[in-house]
This record gives sequence, structure tokens and C-alpha cells, in this order.
Amino acid sequence: MPPFPEPGFVFQYDAEHEIAALRRWRDTKPGRAIPARRAGRVLLASWNIANLGDPKQVRSDADIALLAEVISWFDIVAVQEVKTDLTDLFRVLARLPAGWRSVFSDEAGNDERLAFLHDGTRVRRLDLAGEVAIPPASHRYIRLKGIAQKFRGFDRNPYAVAFGAGEFVITVANAHSYFGSDSAIARNRRALETYALGRWADLRAKRDYVYSANVVVIGDLNMPKAEVGDAIFDALTERGLEIPDHQTHIGTTITEGKYYDQLAFFPGDAGEAYTVSGVFDFDGAVFADLWRARSEKEFETYLRYHLSDHRPIWAQFET
Repeated sequence: MPPFPEPGFVFQYDAEHEIAALRRWRDTKPGRAIPARRAGRVLLASWNIANLGDPKQVRSDADIALLAEVISWFDIVAVQEVKTDLTDLFRVLARLPAGWRSVFSDEAGNDERLAFLHDGTRVRRLDLAGEVAIPPASHRYIRLKGIAQKFRGFDRNPYAVAFGAGEFVITVANAHSYFGSDSAIARNRRALETYALGRWADLRAKRDYVYSANVVVIGDLNMPKAEVGDAIFDALTERGLEIPDHQTHIGTTITEGKYYDQLAFFPGDAGEAYTVSGVFDFDGAVFADLWRARSEKEFETYLRYHLSDHRPIWAQFET
């Protein structure tokens, strides 16, 4: 995504005050509760942090502190839109408690990387780490009813990394699907990419000698609606992936309420280990003074530029 324009006004805030507001929202707002981290459970999250590291979208130390605060509530966080310059990713990492680690892909479409941040004191990063690529000889298998357009590969190859906690081993495929525009060609390309990812996960779940058949697909899939009939939803679930019913029942973008960000898994190991999931609307908690002083459009402009236009999505699994 191109960098968001800088707000045409100055708003200074105290990071500790806003962190306290985020925690209150998490702890008291109905449906927003995120389970406390504890033994026997893993909290997996995903967050598209808009243009993280883009020199045209400058984040202050206070902004980085807020991002790190939310990330610290989880054990593994898949991050999308990490740019070529890794400075801001490492600034976030430096604000997290000791033991947190990062792993990321090389840049691809829109100069974006896909990254994971994880708490190494609670989960182990295992040996598997690599991009999901569909061999050209297999492109002919990526087809959907009603779409004559051909699959030509991912704009950004999803990034799959295996993690372990106790006996629980999971391969998490972090994806940021192509968007392009709202044209039919772009929508078809998006659907084909999504189906290709679901097919890859299905084949991994069924293949002998696979490193971990327990696969979770997560990230910004640019899915407008999480319901049957939506082209992206149907493409993702075509091969058996299931999307859990989130406790919050809200969209993952701060405007328009789209369900772009999703997580999905098969009804086997991950499905049996799954306990609860949700979306955290940080935009309902932070910058109350700004909300009162400015218009809704100005408030959202500030959020998009300094934090993100996407909300984190998360799920808990038993280990």
C-alpha cells in the first residue's frame, strides 16, 4: 500500500496514558477480552501494521511503544506490510520484553516483507521457515469456477514458519494477498491467490513426511466479508480450511468494517486445540482527546498514519 499522507495537524500524546487506555479497553470492554498468557496455551495474532518502515510514514517513539504494547499480549504475531527498511521492525522488537525474536522474508510486491515476532521464552521457533511458492508446472491446478483468468504466482509469497510449545507444533503461513484495485481482474487474481494458499495448506496436511501437517493460514487476505458467497471466503475454504467465529463480530479495518484479516485452519489438530478468537479494536481506546477535538475523518487519518488502518486478529490454542 502507498504510504498514508501525514496528518495536517499536530497531536502530542503520552504513551503511558494511552497504554493504560488500551489495557482498560482489553480488560473491561465486552467481547474485547484477550486471555492472559499462561502455560498450556498459545496466543497467535496477526497485524497488518501499515507501511512499517516506510520513510514517508514516520512513527514516533510513542507510536512504537503502543505497537509493542499490543504485540506483547501475544506469543506469536504475524506482521504484514513490513517494508524493505527494517528499522521500525527492530524498534518495535527493542520495546518488547527480553526474549522476543523476529524472523522475516525478503521483500516482494510493493517492497513488502512478511514477518513474525515471537516470545522465545514461551514458544520455540523450529527449523522450518520459507516462502510458499507454487511451481509453474502446478499453476494449471489453480483454477476456480467462473474465473477464466490464469494464476501467475503470488505477488508476495506467503511466509511459512513452524513453532512449537510443549508437544504442540504448528506451521503458520503468514500471507498478504494481492489487492490492486476493485476491478474484476484484480478481484479474480486475489481469489486465485487465496485458493492457491488454501490448496497448498490442504496438500501439506495430507502429504507424507511433511514437517508439520498442523497448518494455520493467517494474515491480510483482503476478504471483504467472512461469509459464504464472498469470493475470497469461498476460495479460502474450498479445500477444507475453516474460519472460526470471532467473539467480537467486528471487522478488522478501522474504516468500512471489512474482514480483510483472517485466520483459518483444518478441523484436525489445530481445530481441536482452538479455544477462542477475536479482533482487538484499538481505535476504540486510544487518543480520546483527539477524538473529542477533531472530526472522525481527522481521527482516522491520524490512526492510519501513526498506528495502522488494520486491527489485530488473534486466536488461542491449547498446547
